[in-house]
Amino acid sequence: MCSSTARDIAFGRKRITRSYEGKIKLMMLVLSLIVGLVPLAGIARIVMNGTITTVDGLFMSIIMLALSGILFLNVYLEARKKLILKKAPEAQKTS
Repeated sequence: MCSSTARDIAFGRKRITRSYEGKIKLMMLVLSLIVGLVPLAGIARIVMNGTITTVDGLFMSIIMLALSGILFLNVYLEARKKLILKKAPEAQKTS
C-alpha cells in the first residue's frame, strides 16, 4: 500500500503543517465570532424599529438568537479545547 505522503502527492493534495493548521483554526474561531455578532445586530435593528412586538419580529429574533447561540457555542467549545484543556504530560516509565 502507498504511504499517506505518496498518496497525497499522487492525488495533488498538499500536506498541512501544524502551524498552518493552528492558523486555520484561529481564523475559523474569529470568523465564527464575527458571523455570530451579525444576527445580534439584526435583533438590535428589529428592536429599534419597534417590530419586536409583531409575530414576524418575535420569530425572526428567536431564529437569530438560535443562530448566534450555535456559532458562539462553536467558538466556546473550540477555544476551550484548544486553550484550556491542554493535555498533561505523560508519565515516564521507570524500570
